[in-house]
Amino acid sequence: MRSASKVAIRPVTGLPPILHTQDHQILVVGSGLAGLLTALRLAPRPVTLLTKTPFLAGGSSDLAQGGIAAAVALDDCPADHAADTLAVGAGLCDEAMVRLLAEEGASAARLLIAEGLPFDLDGQGVPLLGQEAAHRRPRILHAGGDATGHTLVQALVARVRGTPSIRVLERTCAVDLVTAGGKMAGLLACQADGSWVFHRCARVVLATGGIGSLYLRTTNPPEATADGLAMAARAGARLGDLEFVQFHPTALVVTPAGDGRPMPLLTEALRGEGAQLRDGAGRRFMVDEHPLADLAPRDVVALAVWRRVAAGETVTLDLRPALARAGADRFPTVLAFCREIGLDPTTTPVPVAPAAHYHMGGVVTDADGRTSLPGLWACGELACTGVHGANRLASNSLLEAIVFAGRIARDLGALAAADPVTVPPPPRPAVPGADAGPEMAALALELRRTLYEQVGLARHHQGLAAARDGLAGWSGRVAALAAAGAATGAPPTAAEVVRWVELRNRVLAARLITAAALARHESRGAHYRTDFPQPANPGQPRRFLTAADL
Repeated sequence: MRSASKVAIRPVTGLPPILHTQDHQILVVGSGLAGLLTALRLAPRPVTLLTKTPFLAGGSSDLAQGGIAAAVALDDCPADHAADTLAVGAGLCDEAMVRLLAEEGASAARLLIAEGLPFDLDGQGVPLLGQEAAHRRPRILHAGGDATGHTLVQALVARVRGTPSIRVLERTCAVDLVTAGGKMAGLLACQADGSWVFHRCARVVLATGGIGSLYLRTTNPPEATADGLAMAARAGARLGDLEFVQFHPTALVVTPAGDGRPMPLLTEALRGEGAQLRDGAGRRFMVDEHPLADLAPRDVVALAVWRRVAAGETVTLDLRPALARAGADRFPTVLAFCREIGLDPTTTPVPVAPAAHYHMGGVVTDADGRTSLPGLWACGELACTGVHGANRLASNSLLEAIVFAGRIARDLGALAAADPVTVPPPPRPAVPGADAGPEMAALALELRRTLYEQVGLARHHQGLAAARDGLAGWSGRVAALAAAGAATGAPPTAAEVVRWVELRNRVLAARLITAAALARHESRGAHYRTDFPQPANPGQPRRFLTAADL
């Protein structure tokens, strides 16, 4: 891989050490489903849960509409669920991990039901199961209709708040992992009041979510800025499958691209209930694209929509068949989105476009969530467990979170108490000053546009190489801004620190994803190369790298 361009930066010296140190037994970073459930499963062991969001509920989990895929029906079985997962993964899934996910997933889902989480049940207490693309039968547990993520996350937040062994730190921005002797020693964080804290700890679980905010169009919330991926990369952790970024084919076109807000997701369950994609002429085009038509795998549907949108067509989703079949009560979130912008999906199809939705790659873990860095675990979208391969099967993401949150908690619970960490606090890192705000905002927007256009749904060597070269230069510009800010001596506010942290993380994660996309000379799953439009024969293997490979 090509090395980063060199930028002359004056060395920064004299920065003060961190004044505050807090010691913890276990740190969990992130407050989506993976982080919340990991903390709960660790009880009654003392856990500190950190999140940069102003409220405990954060990340993409709260926005999830579809549900949790699990073989809990009498006519279903984990073997069939595993087979569907492998088929969609396009030959790159870890089969042993897929079998583990499907088998333990059914038990994990039943446990959540037994624990009283508010899933939608019939009058006899049997789960109401939805159908989604590439599943051979209905197996999607949902809660609150199409508000599954929000419903479950809010229920878990209440339980976390009521668990004495869990300490919650909101508005706490994790900046960097700290290692000593090749093992975890904790992390640096900036607090809401602008103070810096060294959270000293030998055992850290990253559950920071995905990378959607790297892209101009995304269904992810603004906080999905690849924080965990970048922190783990800087610490030397092994990464995998980074080139596989799944775009949701049906995001509602309501906001100007680049304004930072997520595009409302029109859940795949709509097409499971009969909703139909139509082109600019009102024709159902998916019937000519795949035998499963509108229920084809997401990569197929997203690329078909993308071709038409890129050609200037308006693609719409006709919700009327789904609403007639399932009833409006099944999709309250979708209907609310439409009403807010003056659309009536009961009479008129609504405009859609693909948006970055889920990252199949991440920090490589084993079956217990352990990474290559001793003392560091990863869970949820951040983790690369191998279950998704080149393309995620619908609603397997929340399932992965609940299965591996339980496994990580059991793994940590089986360990003896860690020896106290005695590492001294490190210096405060250099951060740009307030005057760098406009340049950082411009860089972030330029990065998001570059990723969407050149490292998005359709990729080509020329665009990928241009993105690689531009991103290498931006990395130097971000470092130069930090050095200049440190030279002024004016302490940045917490908001300025968060803005810099997110930009630095975006640039590094974008460089890693671009490098992985350049290295895969084939089209497979969510990775489509116009210069290599077919899968290689034999297929190219999974790819692993570290930040040192840039």
